[in-house]
Amino acid sequence: MSRPLIARIHPAALQNNLAVARRLAGDARIMAVIKANGYGHGLRRAARALWDADGFAVMSLEEAGHLRDLGWGKPILLLEGMFDAAELAECEAQRVTLVVHHAEQIAMLEQAHPVSPFPVFLKLNSGMNRLGFKPEDFHASLARLTACANVSEITLMSHFATADEAAGVSGQLEIIQAAFTDLDHPVSLANSAALLRYRATRRDWVRPGIMLYGASPFAEEDAHALDLQPAMTLSSRIIAVQTLASGDAVGYGASYIADRPMRVGVVACGYADGYPRHAGTGTPILVNGQRTRTLGRVSMDMLCADLTDIPGAGVGAPVVLWGKGLPVEAVAAAAGTISYELLCAVAQRVPMSEGT
Repeated sequence: MSRPLIARIHPAALQNNLAVARRLAGDARIMAVIKANGYGHGLRRAARALWDADGFAVMSLEEAGHLRDLGWGKPILLLEGMFDAAELAECEAQRVTLVVHHAEQIAMLEQAHPVSPFPVFLKLNSGMNRLGFKPEDFHASLARLTACANVSEITLMSHFATADEAAGVSGQLEIIQAAFTDLDHPVSLANSAALLRYRATRRDWVRPGIMLYGASPFAEEDAHALDLQPAMTLSSRIIAVQTLASGDAVGYGASYIADRPMRVGVVACGYADGYPRHAGTGTPILVNGQRTRTLGRVSMDMLCADLTDIPGAGVGAPVVLWGKGLPVEAVAAAAGTISYELLCAVAQRVPMSEGT
């Protein structure tokens, strides 16, 4: 009998979440972000479900190639652009749109000899200080790209650092608006958080990511409140039950000590499967459809759940680690991390299939 842990991907949920993004985007086109193997959902599986998007954003040429092999003919945005001039031939072969975020990339384009010019997204560093040209260098960079025969359409872009936090986007938006004033180019600004909350960021292209997979980007607002549906349910079963007396310990390090008689279920899922090892006692988990808590340390292949108040749960009882009935962001918050990390970290050894 195979191990009961499985990640079920829900195409209808992905389609629902894209429809939410479409409704919010208005006239803007949607560049669906499917990097990191479709946020852990499988690149090809995510792409098929999100096929009605206007473009896909990826991190690598390999991802772009997989999408072209699927028959995708619309734009593919390479979010970090090319790393070396030698990649430009493959960039041309895969017909990617390049993000340009530093002067060396402009030089690569100026010195290239492509058959056809490249569409590019020119990135402004509006305060995140990760990628992009500083405002004082932005217009000179735009002028070089405009004059470059190897560049076709230019879209202006930036990225928000705190769209999902109380600080919002106003400070960066002021810098963006000052830099983009009087420039007659399409603009791409909104990530998931900005798309959900800030109408002024929607412009010509939006770039939703985490919301497409049914997780909220906000700590204080869950996905259900945003009309989003979980696109992954990570589920398993109880494989053993232990009865504890008061004072008995659970798991490595004896980090949890029972303060009363308890029933503890052992779940076939651990940190080697991508479940966070740092998720301590009290992390939410569903057993037999009832919310309970984990106990003690997560092991490599197993973790423990409190069954004391679920008397009907025994060996074979169904368990949801996150997904339908248990938002991944609730598990992430209890583990001191974010839903992005949990979804992307599901291990290759976990079987993945499509389900309703």
